Amino acid sequence: MAQATSDIAAIEAGLARAFVRRARWRLSEILFWIAALLVILAWPSRSLLFNEIAILALFALSLDLILGHAGIVSLGHAAFFGTGAYVAGLLTKEGLTDPTLGLAIAAAGAAALGFATSFLVLRGADLTRLMVTLGVALVLFEIANQWSALTGGADGLQGVAPGPVLGFFGFDIFGRTASLYSFATLFLMFVLARRIAASPFGLSLCAIRDNPLRAAAIGIPVSRRLIAIYTVAAAFAGVAGALLAQTTQFVSLDVFDFARSADVLLVLIIGGTGYLYGGIFGAVAFKVLQDIFSAITPQHWQFWIGFVLVALVLARRERLARLARKALSRAAMRLGIAIRVAEAGLPSPGADT
Repeated sequence: MAQATSDIAAIEAGLARAFVRRARWRLSEILFWIAALLVILAWPSRSLLFNEIAILALFALSLDLILGHAGIVSLGHAAFFGTGAYVAGLLTKEGLTDPTLGLAIAAAGAAALGFATSFLVLRGADLTRLMVTLGVALVLFEIANQWSALTGGADGLQGVAPGPVLGFFGFDIFGRTASLYSFATLFLMFVLARRIAASPFGLSLCAIRDNPLRAAAIGIPVSRRLIAIYTVAAAFAGVAGALLAQTTQFVSLDVFDFARSADVLLVLIIGGTGYLYGGIFGAVAFKVLQDIFSAITPQHWQFWIGFVLVALVLARRERLARLARKALSRAAMRLGIAIRVAEAGLPSPGADT
């Protein structure tokens, strides 16, 4: 009995250490976020692009929570994005102009939709989930299109004019406030997602993703955990949609479009799934490539994005990452050797000259 008790205590201590390690911020992460903020501040002429990147990154982060961490596939994640966009836009038109409060209510609205549809989505296997999620997005698209008195229909929801952020920082036509506002929201939502992924709840999701039958056998409530993370991911997507409505001051039907769901899947294919930063890196790569290719060939930029995607699949993203790490290691090693050689050639501090 004493031996069993000590074994359980050792397991609990090991799990506690694992949670601490997963929750601890690495120096590279801190430097990444500082560098991102400095780039936004140093390059105000590209504020509109940075705003788009932040919104797409948050949208991809929301999908990664269910796809990369829980194994739930979706072709209609734009349903929650569009819900958040329309909720935030309608609230602003009705006089609730506080952007942060609009984000919170949009997140709640998208979460409610996610909770309501989760029972349908989680009933079947992957193919069924794909069809159900796509169907939900298509239904919402048609509702928004037909209910033109509320949503503006095909003309979109116009006249969305949110108030200053925190009562001080008004939105400008150059997108400077918008880019910082979206970046700050992305960072806060990322911190929350990171805490979720590093928690026992997040680890149980990984167990469900890898083997749901085994997870159920060891006592994990599979259905309840999947419903919970699906609802949370819907809230994240709703915040991303609300950001789009507030920063562009316009909501169109394409927030529910299948192309938006496909784009965010493409972002995760580029950046990778299951480690949260994949959505951010993928969003940066996707938007930068789109900006470059659309400037060179406005009519055919999608072709070149597809070409890059095929190249990534053929070359395997993991292999490219390994090659990049090896190149950086070699460069660092050569730099260290050069520094040591230079130091060896210098006179010591106390040497005679």
